[in-house]
Amino acid sequence: MDRKDNQSPQGEAARILVEFLEVAITSIVFLKGVYPSGAFERRRYMNLVVQRARHPQLRDYIHSAVFGLLPFIQKGMVERAAVIFFNTDGIPVERFVFKLAVNLSYGSKVEEADLEFSLRSFLIKLSVSESLTKVLPRDYRWEITAYFRSLPEASANKDVEQWIPTDTRQWEQPPLLTPIKSMSSEPLCVQLYIEHPSLSEPKP
Repeated sequence: MDRKDNQSPQGEAARILVEFLEVAITSIVFLKGVYPSGAFERRRYMNLVVQRARHPQLRDYIHSAVFGLLPFIQKGMVERAAVIFFNTDGIPVERFVFKLAVNLSYGSKVEEADLEFSLRSFLIKLSVSESLTKVLPRDYRWEITAYFRSLPEASANKDVEQWIPTDTRQWEQPPLLTPIKSMSSEPLCVQLYIEHPSLSEPKP
């Protein structure tokens, strides 16, 4: 995506964020071994070696989902973006959650290098976090889900049409949280953590 010279600080921060999320979500899918390693290729991003999906459908799914959030992140409407892994009963067994906050009143120029340096550390932490995750059950599935602070009007924005309400079953007990990384760098705050079902969660 090309940078626009007249882009607002929020717009610039959101652009950097969605580019990062695309790489980070691909890294999570690679980390979990969802597909054979040959389905990915090594690329360089933020001066790091990262994975990029080689299969067009996988690459397009991640790209379109994340960049579909761009206008809503710019308006501060997106609270969280998550990669969720489900068992055969459709119950989440693991969530990688990115909690997002964009300061809509921030008026200074975004220092892109500083923001990218902060986001780069998330990718480093992700690459060594496999021991914090769980082995996935057989026949699992996964999806990218966004949680909105307020629901946009479908009639007012064509970008809304590609997002559909989810019928994901929720855990009855508060989940166990494993923090991975957090940053606060105006105008953007990001937290990454993993959620697992509580040990007292009723079994399906």
